[in-house]
Amino acid sequence: MGWARPAPGERAEAGGCETAAMPADLSPLPVASRPDLLAEPVAAALAELDLPGPVEVAPIDPELADTAAFCEAYGMRLAESANCVIVAGRRGSEVRHAACVVLATTRADINGLVRRWLGARKVSFAPREEAVRATGMEFGGITPIGLPADWPVLVDAAVVAAPRVVIGSGLRRSKILVPGKALAALPAAEPLESLGLPA
Repeated sequence: MGWARPAPGERAEAGGCETAAMPADLSPLPVASRPDLLAEPVAAALAELDLPGPVEVAPIDPELADTAAFCEAYGMRLAESANCVIVAGRRGSEVRHAACVVLATTRADINGLVRRWLGARKVSFAPREEAVRATGMEFGGITPIGLPADWPVLVDAAVVAAPRVVIGSGLRRSKILVPGKALAALPAAEPLESLGLPA
């Protein structure tokens, strides 16, 4: 798989996760072989798209879906995971949604770069219920693949440059493993420099 995992009992490098015990194993498979591990809109999108691969999915413990817990349990560094957050930009009565994809070592610059890009007066994280309803995905598993077609997907350049990143599958019980460049190939993707700020 090419993952640079810390040895059991070894601390990860700065910015990573500590792994005090033997990490659990991921068992990634081609996404086409396990559609049951994908939220419906994610599976539908992947069936239509021809993304640069490999694009794989791995089952995980749903209680460990949140990034920090996942990294610790599965021996991944935060720099190998990308978070997808849904934001809502407002100007007057108009509301525009977007997804921001940044490495887990960073946070999305929603009040600066994202606000300017959307042309909004104010940008905030979309409420949980709204994000779940609009995406058809589980909270904690929302992914840039399979989002509503009119939502821009803002992808940090550091994510695009990553050989492979872990992202959500739309479900809490699995993760997708994908080259960063595949996210830049999504139909609504907009790669942006400096979208991710130091966390």
